[in-house]
Amino acid sequence: MVFEPKILAFLCNWCSYAGADLAGVSRFQYPPNVLPIRVMCSSRVSPEHIFQAFDQGADGVFVAGCHPGDCHYMNGNYKTLRKVKLTKKMLEQIGINPKRLRLEWISSAEGVKFAEVVREMTEELKELGPIER
Repeated sequence: MVFEPKILAFLCNWCSYAGADLAGVSRFQYPPNVLPIRVMCSSRVSPEHIFQAFDQGADGVFVAGCHPGDCHYMNGNYKTLRKVKLTKKMLEQIGINPKRLRLEWISSAEGVKFAEVVREMTEELKELGPIER
């Protein structure tokens, strides 16, 4: 049986979610492995959300926000960057490969980039295999 990773994606309402929507309406091809969750700002995603995603069966977590300098809430994406760096260190300490958590900046006009990131992350997670639970 072929391993198909489950990816939970936290997408900022103002940019990344719109980029994912553009990928869909433009019919860009990407694997169906991603479950998108719209958040008002990527900074609203806490380490607890990420750990809960892994605990509930996600093989990877993808956090996407506005490009630095373009955040609807001024500096939310800078907070996100700090949180994700910290969370990657915490994941490593508990034995989860930090490559399973990915942060990207995707604007509303970057549907192609959204599709590429999902394809890349799916392939990386296939190479890593399932998390041993």
